[in-house]
Amino acid sequence: MYLGVEHSISNRRWVGPSLEVERQALTLNQQTDLPLPLCHVMARLGVMPQQADGFLNPTLRATMSDPQKLKDCTLAAEIILCAVQARNRIAIFADYDVDGGSSAALLFDFLAHFSITPTLYVPDRIEEGYGPNPKAMRALATEHDLIICVDCGTLAHDALGAATAANVVVLDHHLGGETLPTAKAVVNPNRQDETGDLAHLCAAAVVFMVLIEAARLMRSADQTPPNLINSLDLVALATVADVAPLIGVNRAFVRQGLKIMGQRKRLGLNALSDVARLDTAPNAYHLGYVLGPRINAGGRIGKADLGARLLCCTNPHEAAAMADKLEELNTERRRVEASVRLAAMEQAEARGLAYPLAWAAQDGWHPGVVGIVASRLKEKTNRPSVVIGFDGDIGKGSGRSVSGIDLGAAIQKLALDGYIEKGGGHKMAAGLSLTRAQLKPAMEKLGQLLAAQGAAELGPADLRIDGTLMPGGATLQLIEQLDEAGPFGASASAPRFAFPDCTIAFAKPVGETHLKVTLSDGFGTKLDAICFGAFDGPLGVALSNAQGSKMHIVGRLELNTWAGRSRPQLRIEDASPA
Repeated sequence: MYLGVEHSISNRRWVGPSLEVERQALTLNQQTDLPLPLCHVMARLGVMPQQADGFLNPTLRATMSDPQKLKDCTLAAEIILCAVQARNRIAIFADYDVDGGSSAALLFDFLAHFSITPTLYVPDRIEEGYGPNPKAMRALATEHDLIICVDCGTLAHDALGAATAANVVVLDHHLGGETLPTAKAVVNPNRQDETGDLAHLCAAAVVFMVLIEAARLMRSADQTPPNLINSLDLVALATVADVAPLIGVNRAFVRQGLKIMGQRKRLGLNALSDVARLDTAPNAYHLGYVLGPRINAGGRIGKADLGARLLCCTNPHEAAAMADKLEELNTERRRVEASVRLAAMEQAEARGLAYPLAWAAQDGWHPGVVGIVASRLKEKTNRPSVVIGFDGDIGKGSGRSVSGIDLGAAIQKLALDGYIEKGGGHKMAAGLSLTRAQLKPAMEKLGQLLAAQGAAELGPADLRIDGTLMPGGATLQLIEQLDEAGPFGASASAPRFAFPDCTIAFAKPVGETHLKVTLSDGFGTKLDAICFGAFDGPLGVALSNAQGSKMHIVGRLELNTWAGRSRPQLRIEDASPA
């Protein structure tokens, strides 16, 4: 227990750094002269002193593997370049999420260099479901010479087999089966015959690797390739939005991509940032929680290809109109999601939250929001979670996992063993479809598979804390230094610090559910803080009633920029009486 807190106001146990991490942090501090709070974060992420400089300044050159190590990568690049040279008709079949849209836009950027505009096809989530289907592939093949499937296709044997009139290339990252589909090339770091060294890449990163190889082939033929660095904003967006672990080259992709995005060169992202009122330089949080959900909104409850078309857009007026539509759809998505979330939580809680799997299913739940609700259920229970919406006898569901539990492999085994109609995905997220009769047996079997991976042994979500700070230590300089250890996200959570024995000098509700707080160390130094959604749980009332009292406070440091001035601010996550 950290600061002796076993049951906080939010009923969580606080856990501090291990002795090993503490020792490693001190070693980093002594050998690098970096601030101790930063060293605590780096030690938690496994950084050794000799790796500190490279970690704080990640580059593609130092972190990216040779694309040729990916099976079929060179072959796929050659096929694309041959199609370009022959002025073939090219179609891109993309998934309807951010990763699929970003992957498609990467190819649009590349082909624009050759004055080629491909056909974009994104399946309708309701009518067609995930991935290629025989009807669509057959139709595309009759009108195109090359079909490139991005963020999908690895398990679509029947669909790809129907595209006999065209060459097909698959650029994907979802878990592959024992056999590959009929395609000229399948580039996927999660193929069964891959080493797994690049299993953490999202589909857009796989597309980027193929395009890097295509650029190498062009240079070897004395040709000038497009500047691929300018497309890293798309790779960064997809990496964060698809919850790919921010390790290895993914850190460099996101760091460099955010720099490109800050230059505001992509019309679609500019328009979306404007409607979202994003008035600061983007960071990883904005990719995952501001821009990503809006791009996804089209595929969830609107026109499936809207997000992808926005990312590809080169007309400012069209971009603005599409961004406005996505904003509208995202507002509607939040309304639909809220209704489903409440019902799903009730179901899961009634079933009991001590099982290795949390799940809920009901008629009429929109398939476009079940994935988001599964994420909320996972956060609530610290368990792999599945949420399914039924339309007639068929249910379509989505699942989200916790660190260390491979949900995609478990769901793929359900499909192979006949427990569900079909399913697959990757470690942290998966989709499935099944009949009513299959529901209970499938969920029981999935729980057993996840228990075998250790899901039943997971305790309530502990609040893991990197170290202790006082209000006076929360400086602009420290926040900037902590940012250098980012980007933060999957497999690299943002720094979280405890502020012990702080007096609640001021507390005022803001809006309907938020609370603005001022913390004091008792010696005249104060720190502004905000607790979002405070009154959605017990924190709001507890902090409001604690004015003048001492509390231990836990949260994440951030910059609060207003009227051109930046000040340190703590985003409060939990509290406990001192």
